[in-house]
Amino acid sequence: MFQKITIKKGAHGYSGKILRYLIAAVVALVLFWFGFTAVVREGSTGVILRLGAVRQEITHSGVYLKLPWPFETVVTYDGRLQYLRSGRLETTTRDKRNVILQSYVVWKIQDPVLYHNRVGVSNSAETYIGDQVYSATNSTLGAYDLAALVSTNPAEIQMDEIQQEIFQRVRESCSQNYGIDVVDVSIMTLSLPTNNLNSIFEQMSADRQKDIDTILANARKQANKIQTDADAEAARIRADGVTQAAQITAKAETEVAKIYAQAQAANMDLYKFLKELDTLVASVNDSTILVVRADEYPFSVLRKYADTMAPEDDETVLRDLKYLLSRLPEQEREDLVTAITQLLQQEGTGEEK
Repeated sequence: MFQKITIKKGAHGYSGKILRYLIAAVVALVLFWFGFTAVVREGSTGVILRLGAVRQEITHSGVYLKLPWPFETVVTYDGRLQYLRSGRLETTTRDKRNVILQSYVVWKIQDPVLYHNRVGVSNSAETYIGDQVYSATNSTLGAYDLAALVSTNPAEIQMDEIQQEIFQRVRESCSQNYGIDVVDVSIMTLSLPTNNLNSIFEQMSADRQKDIDTILANARKQANKIQTDADAEAARIRADGVTQAAQITAKAETEVAKIYAQAQAANMDLYKFLKELDTLVASVNDSTILVVRADEYPFSVLRKYADTMAPEDDETVLRDLKYLLSRLPEQEREDLVTAITQLLQQEGTGEEK
């Protein structure tokens, strides 16, 4: 007789099976993760390729499903802003002046598919952008004179306009041909070839001399105008002075005539004496030397006047004469008074000279 033997499985048998399932699941999950997914990090962009052809464009970070290699692959690029410094470019302006420029470019990938097809993973984007900057700079500066870049006259400088035109050309070309968005293009340095420095300095000196000549011409014009206005004002002032002097003289002569008329009406003899005395004073000057007789004109007027005066009035006459002759210089006035005194004394004593 055979006896049936039953073997019971232990707890360790079930746990081993579960462990094998877990390991298989983890391996499957790992294989799925690395074979069927792609992780695109923040700030990156790219494309999913199926057998070398673009199947999907990646513009945002995240996890993307794909077939395992070699059926599908993921190519990523740096989608952040990037900085490029171009080489030193020597070009010619419209007035045949050579200049050396160096620019900087800020750019980023705009169209990952176009960028992959035209640029690819060779990382030659900087070469393509540099070529576009070179072409745009040559084309733009060919339409401007050197004065638009360097000039002593700020009104002639057109640097902002030139940079904007270069920027627009580079941006359009890079966007259409390479899927690159150019954010900024600016001229960083500007210099001149050594053999052109002398001619540039001569041109700047000529421009500065032209400005100096213009300033001097304007100054002379203003000076002439000021001189002309001053001469006209001086002539007007002199004319007004002559007119006012004539008016004052006429008024004074009228007053004198009036005084003479009043004096004549009050004392005819005094009036005649004063007139004859004025004639005497007017006939002499600083260099006049007179040798006269007391009984001859005009000194005879003193004698005639003395005849009409009482002896006790001689001092009064002398005092009146001093007052009347106050217009003469002091020394001449004293000399004349002394002479008149001597003549009066001789006339009173009956002496003749």
